[in-house]
Amino acid sequence: MEAFDYSPLAGRVVFGSGTIARLADEVTALGCSQAFVLSDPHHAAGAALRARDVLGNRAVGLSTQAAMHTPVEVTEKVLREVEHTQADCLVSLGGGSTTGLGKALALRTDLPQVVIPTTYAGSEATPILGQTEHGRKTTIRTTKVLPETIIYDVELTLGLPALLSVVSGLNAIAHAVEALYAKDANPVTSMLAERGIAAIAHALPKIVRDGRDVSARSDALFGAWACGNCLGTVGMSLHHKLCHVLGGSFDLPHAETHAVILPHAAAYNAKAAADALNRVARVLGAESAAGGLFDLASELGAPMSLRDLGFDESKLDEAARIAVAAPYWNPRPIEEAAIRALLDDAFHGRRP
Repeated sequence: MEAFDYSPLAGRVVFGSGTIARLADEVTALGCSQAFVLSDPHHAAGAALRARDVLGNRAVGLSTQAAMHTPVEVTEKVLREVEHTQADCLVSLGGGSTTGLGKALALRTDLPQVVIPTTYAGSEATPILGQTEHGRKTTIRTTKVLPETIIYDVELTLGLPALLSVVSGLNAIAHAVEALYAKDANPVTSMLAERGIAAIAHALPKIVRDGRDVSARSDALFGAWACGNCLGTVGMSLHHKLCHVLGGSFDLPHAETHAVILPHAAAYNAKAAADALNRVARVLGAESAAGGLFDLASELGAPMSLRDLGFDESKLDEAARIAVAAPYWNPRPIEEAAIRALLDDAFHGRRP
């Protein structure tokens, strides 16, 4: 065993079915009594109101304004509402956009957070905040944004549409794939990464066939936590950099962009991170990680190209320039021509 460093993340996890009923108790356990509920327009008339009802008189406000890529202007608007209510904690119910809003508010207020994820984004398990301002997405890593409590309620995911389940799950898998070849990779995180990839990769085909398969939904939700935990304990590399550029600067949808870029980033790093990516291939039962990830996405009906997402081919040069201007660490050197070729493959949806 080689020497390694590993810093586990603090936080409580409540996992099961019907666990939203425990929300009020979890807020009380944090020593809080005035919760501001955050969500998005999709949950405005359903689960968000249910969370507020469970909280009863502990709920002092509700906003359903969460938006993709966590725009700073939205955060600042909701911040004024939170301050007006004198809330002493935040409850975020929804996907990665809602979790991002909660984190952005926690960064500015130091309020504790309870997060109830309804997708497989995994960001609830990380001390990472990505936010967008003036057409650029930046990331911050600080324990100030790490949620104190995560409530996973499998029942809240049963209605998640098949396509959203797929791209959300592939987004989570991307966290674990990059964790395996991260600069600060360690055997604890790597073990969790393999388990997370396997859980989601085996659950998604079942979910596509039957969205109310509780066992598959449970496995996928566990996998999301595992993959998110990986992202939270090690650094990000090329894949996440490209997705942050494409989302923050060109407004491409978050999870779908991860699904498209993942196999191409794996192909880019195939030789430089051979041992790590061989582990991914083995989990998928594929000859290569890049091919296995591409085939999995294809079989599940995910979008396969940046063109499918509405990206303008004439912007590929610009995207490559932005990506190499301030690169994340990566096992293979970041070269603009090679990144431009990667993006071209991703634009056309070529199999690596």
